[in-house]
Amino acid sequence: MNGYRDLRIGLLGCGSVGAQVARLILEHGDELAARIGARLTLAGIAVRNVDAPRDVELPRELFTTDAERLVQGSDIVIELMGGIEPARTLITQALQGGADVVTANKALIAAHGPELSEAAEQVGAQLSYEAAVAAAIPILRPLRESLAGDHITRVLGIVNGSTNYILDRMDRFGDSAEDASRVASELGFLEADPTLDVEGYDAAQKATILASIAFHTEVPVDAVHREGITQITAEQIEAAKSAGYVIKLLAIAERLQAADGTDGVSARVYPALIRRDHPLAAVHEGKNAVFVEAEAAGELMFYGAGAGGAETASAVLGDLVSAARRHVVGGPGIPGSLHAELPILPVGEVMTAYQIMLEVRDQPGVLASIAGILAERGVSAASVEQTVARGGAGDEPSAALVIGTHRAREADLAATVEALRAAEVVTAVTSVLRLEGQA
Repeated sequence: MNGYRDLRIGLLGCGSVGAQVARLILEHGDELAARIGARLTLAGIAVRNVDAPRDVELPRELFTTDAERLVQGSDIVIELMGGIEPARTLITQALQGGADVVTANKALIAAHGPELSEAAEQVGAQLSYEAAVAAAIPILRPLRESLAGDHITRVLGIVNGSTNYILDRMDRFGDSAEDASRVASELGFLEADPTLDVEGYDAAQKATILASIAFHTEVPVDAVHREGITQITAEQIEAAKSAGYVIKLLAIAERLQAADGTDGVSARVYPALIRRDHPLAAVHEGKNAVFVEAEAAGELMFYGAGAGGAETASAVLGDLVSAARRHVVGGPGIPGSLHAELPILPVGEVMTAYQIMLEVRDQPGVLASIAGILAERGVSAASVEQTVARGGAGDEPSAALVIGTHRAREADLAATVEALRAAEVVTAVTSVLRLEGQA
């Protein structure tokens, strides 16, 4: 091993992921050196409190509270602190000093990825963040490299394990939303602030990253249409099951054409119906999966653990080995590509289909009236299911309708729903869900 040069690794943060990364570097040093052609030396671990308990027992002398000094003395910096600051400042300092950076910080990359990539490109450094989306699943590198010669048309994924766990329990075991969320929290699936998961913020950050890489276009996180799962009920889950669907919170990045002919990109997050024979329907518990559609490669799916200390550490180590090999071989880092600069289209331009559940008056002419409302807005019904009439408000007889539409522009579908809400024959619109994963 004497012929190997040393590469100094500075680790920022030592939570569940950071502790596993440090352990792997220390325990597998010889094997990593053989793969890389250089020895990875853990120069230090920057933390706020050196005496805090850790998931892994690590040499105390590695810990420091002086993150800036550690950054200045490192060849490669691994940032696992999370949040925007001080991570952004420290990563910028590392890149400006010529160090490569590996991070799992999805919030930071979603908000400031382009500026950090530019800082890296200016000095020929490498910024890598495979672990920022779907943890152990290798998805960013395939999008950026393996499919670089193809034309990606759509990326559709379950990228938040917490919400998938909740919806999966509701679907498979009949749990209420409250009970499923409680179990998810007890098992550590939910963030400290659960709204980041259940309101779709976490998935939106990941959708930003996926869309930017897949379509070579900067997609700001505030341009991602976002809906969470807090309005999903047990009744909707059962209705979906009866119709042959399952409800999943999906992150979707898609290249499409607007009504005026403009080519652009859509990025969105919302709960949607997926046919039970679609591969994404079989993604259970806290797992993640990303379904990619490309012109030449066709349909591809990447599946695995979307969270966890050891799982995320695996992706971090993959980026670390890649960056270290570049140091051995030489040459500048590979910059990200945002050359396409496609416009970001609003959700109203998306082509999708709806499942609409209505409470209607049980009287002659109701179906004709509803059909007229759909036709006026260029929306056609693919299916209509009516339940047995029953007593409604004030003992007025009512019935429930489930309408499945053909694909149409989102703006027309949304306008149709609003018209149905205002219709005299409709007493309530009880559920509106999109259908995804089909032609």
